[in-house]
Amino acid sequence: LAERTGAVLKFVPLNSAGSGMDMEVFHSLLSEKTKLVSCGHISNVLGCCNPVEEIIAAAHAKGAKVLLDACQSVPHMAVDVQALDCDFLVASGHKMCGPTGIGFLYGKKNILEEMPPFMGGGEMIADVFMEYSTYAELPHKFEPGTPAIGEAIGLGAAVQYLNKIGMDKIHQYETEIGEYLYKRLSEFEEVKIYGPESQRAALCAFQIEGIHPSDLSVMLDLEGVAIRAGNHCTQPLHTALGEAGSARASLYFYNTFDEVDTFIEALKSAVDALGGKLTMK
Repeated sequence: LAERTGAVLKFVPLNSAGSGMDMEVFHSLLSEKTKLVSCGHISNVLGCCNPVEEIIAAAHAKGAKVLLDACQSVPHMAVDVQALDCDFLVASGHKMCGPTGIGFLYGKKNILEEMPPFMGGGEMIADVFMEYSTYAELPHKFEPGTPAIGEAIGLGAAVQYLNKIGMDKIHQYETEIGEYLYKRLSEFEEVKIYGPESQRAALCAFQIEGIHPSDLSVMLDLEGVAIRAGNHCTQPLHTALGEAGSARASLYFYNTFDEVDTFIEALKSAVDALGGKLTMK
């Protein structure tokens, strides 16, 4: 879009603590020329929850729209788009117990009504004339062709399942088990955890001195423990952190405290097998 329109992209760096966005820089970058502010609700590496209420209010004060990436928040906590007052919000199905290949876009109705469709196809047309066409009502205007019917049904079932458990209950449990994961990983001198020390999501991206994250992931897999290794779709962030990638342990409401302990024991075994060491603080 920037290449096509000549729009200027501006980026908010990490704060000096490496725990989240530098909000002072963010405010300095905003101006009456700003058209769109896009940010993640929760970082899938740092585990921090960005101050989206402040971000949205500041952007709106300059006349800008806000797109919120809530892929890491919607599955884990109650998110109220009306209370947040965001203009757009996106989330993905497979992160919230749904099928792969589907997600959703929320947009304020008045904005979506003004926007032209980005793709043509069946079901998004109202009337077709030789010279022009008119478009169907929302949401059909943005859903051309045969939809992912099975995936949509599966996503709907996942939403019902999560609501039945209760998003506040899920968030409370994940806060507790996430704190436990952080506490256990923090016991070792050689482990560096990225992000803030408190008010974290239930995940830890980390480095172990002398151990490559990919090697660690393979060894843990042999122990029956699944983690992620790589840049986690955040290569610029890892560049800012001075790393090519990291290891990440992520938890959800179905994980248990015992499984965290199992992970820690498997971690010790994997590091030992890779010729490293873990020293208790």
